[in-house]
Amino acid sequence: MSERADLTIRPIEAGDAAEWRRLWTGYLEYYQTSVSEEVYETSFARLLRGGDGEFRGLLALSDDGPVGLVHYLFHRHMWRVENTCYLQDLYAAPEARGTGVGRALIEAVYADADAEGCPSVFWLTQEFNHDARQLYDRIGTLTPFIRYNRRPA
Repeated sequence: MSERADLTIRPIEAGDAAEWRRLWTGYLEYYQTSVSEEVYETSFARLLRGGDGEFRGLLALSDDGPVGLVHYLFHRHMWRVENTCYLQDLYAAPEARGTGVGRALIEAVYADADAEGCPSVFWLTQEFNHDARQLYDRIGTLTPFIRYNRRPA
C-alpha cells in the first residue's frame, strides 16, 4: 500500500484512542477549530463500529508510532448505482509532512474504495491549504464545484 518501507497503514483499533485523539486534535487545530468531548468520544466509537454508513478510519504508523490519519465514508449517490466515497479528514503530523504519509493514506482509501466496488472518491480542502493541494493536484482532479453551508438560524 505504501512506497515507504517504514510505513504501515491499518484500520484504527480500540487501543489507538489516545494517539488518534492527538492526531485528530492536530488536524482540528490546523483548521482553527475544536470539538467537544462528546464529539471525540462519539466519533471514535463510530470509527470502531465499521458498519455500513459508518465512518472508517486508518492510521499511518512509522517506526516512531502513529504519524497520520484519514477518516472516510461510503454513501449512496443519486447519479450512480455504486456508492461514492467521501474522504473527510486527512492529516499528517508536522514532522511527517512531505514524506509520503498523505499519499499513502489517500492510496489506502482508494484501495478500500476499489475493494468495495466504489469508483468515486472525493474530498474538500481549504483554498489556503497550499502544501496539501500540491499533493492533491498530483493524486486527484480539481473540480469546479463550490461549497455552500446552511446559514445559522
